[in-house]
Amino acid sequence: MELRHLRYFVAVAEERHFGRAAARLHIAQPPLSQQIRQLEGELGVQLLRRTTRRVELTAAGKAYLDRARQIIAAVSSAAGEAQRVAAGLQGRLVIGCVGSATYSLLPQLVRTLREELPDVEVSVQGEMLAPDQAGALLAGRIDLGLLRRPVDEDALRVRTLRADRLIVAVPDGHRLAGRSRLRLRDLAGEDFVIHAGGGRSVMHDAVRARCREAGFEPRVRHEVAETSTLVTFVAAGLGVAVVPEPTAELLVPGVAYRPLTGRATVELAAATRADDEAPHLHRTLAVLANLV
Repeated sequence: MELRHLRYFVAVAEERHFGRAAARLHIAQPPLSQQIRQLEGELGVQLLRRTTRRVELTAAGKAYLDRARQIIAAVSSAAGEAQRVAAGLQGRLVIGCVGSATYSLLPQLVRTLREELPDVEVSVQGEMLAPDQAGALLAGRIDLGLLRRPVDEDALRVRTLRADRLIVAVPDGHRLAGRSRLRLRDLAGEDFVIHAGGGRSVMHDAVRARCREAGFEPRVRHEVAETSTLVTFVAAGLGVAVVPEPTAELLVPGVAYRPLTGRATVELAAATRADDEAPHLHRTLAVLANLV
């Protein structure tokens, strides 16, 4: 039995006439009659009662017609789905994101994907530090990471999106909050709130390196895993923090953001598995490139 047998049978059953069904199918009537008899022979049941004027469905034929329509519709739907997936218009995408990108780029990306790729199912993991994202990508738990470079992993493909300038977050009553611009060495002797160390955060290493370049070792009082927690600690007066500029979009009462002199930056990048060739992922990366 082939799919064409089902299509032939449905045409005859709906037209109730072999001649009209043959015209609808653009085939000659004798081969159509032969194909229907072959189908009945394979099934071992009579599907149609033939008269000189019309064709009637048997009880078995009525039941088979319902199933045949379902099968043809399912095959058509599967073909359409396969075509949409191949074109990158359908699929599932799990995104991981560092905190500072969560407040700026991520909302824009998700909104745009919903508009341009509505059949791509997008889900977002909670705030993740860069090393955690790299591990999640390799394990297949996420498909796209928005993270800070450097990322040293041969199995990942990393594309730089932009360079974010570093700024300072201070309690709004702090003595430095009254200045319009700060030098990094102005923070020498201050208590710092910083992202977690021990290889868990790119920002941890970046802030320490910039402070050393400015001639001092930061006095770290608190290490946190999430940017939102870091800013909350600053608002509570527990220290100052050096953060990427998009963090300023996290408007927490009690925090003042001030630019730094110079051009100290950290790179934001998109990371994917090097062997992931999913069409909808490629479309997502094109959307992302247009947003930055």
